[in-house]
Amino acid sequence: MFQLSVPWWEFIVRGIVVYVFLLVFLRLTGRRQIGQYDPFDLILLLILSNAVQNSMNAGDNSLIGGLISALTLIGCHVLISRLAWASPRLARWLDGSPRVLIRSGQIDKDTLRDERLTLDDVQAALRAAGCLHTHEVERATIETNGQITVVLRNRDSACDEPTPGTGA
Repeated sequence: MFQLSVPWWEFIVRGIVVYVFLLVFLRLTGRRQIGQYDPFDLILLLILSNAVQNSMNAGDNSLIGGLISALTLIGCHVLISRLAWASPRLARWLDGSPRVLIRSGQIDKDTLRDERLTLDDVQAALRAAGCLHTHEVERATIETNGQITVVLRNRDSACDEPTPGTGA
């Protein structure tokens, strides 16, 4: 239980390497995975955690080895959080910046593609904001946490526009 099969420092090095790898991997996959877990995303994250476990502990199942790995991950998280707080540039790289998905009723398809969002994802956010059509939207933005914020147009001006398909 307390006997390590590899040196203590190897747990730390392995933990740091896995932490940085997963941080970069998850950042490059886009914000959708962070803010909106569907079953596919959740399964991927669970399998990832299982896949990297042995790379962190080198097959060691000791209590001390597990605690060293856990403390290393917590330490990496605290360090990265403090560095991001001190460096706006690093914070932007880690968190990204908000991006406009819809501006004045027009969907930016390039941004949808870059953020790996489908029209169904955007339409679900619009419905949650109480609107059914993109022409009702002044601006829809994907925030750094993956949530979509919708700002509706003034209802009077949105009602003046013809509804697509009605011939008005």
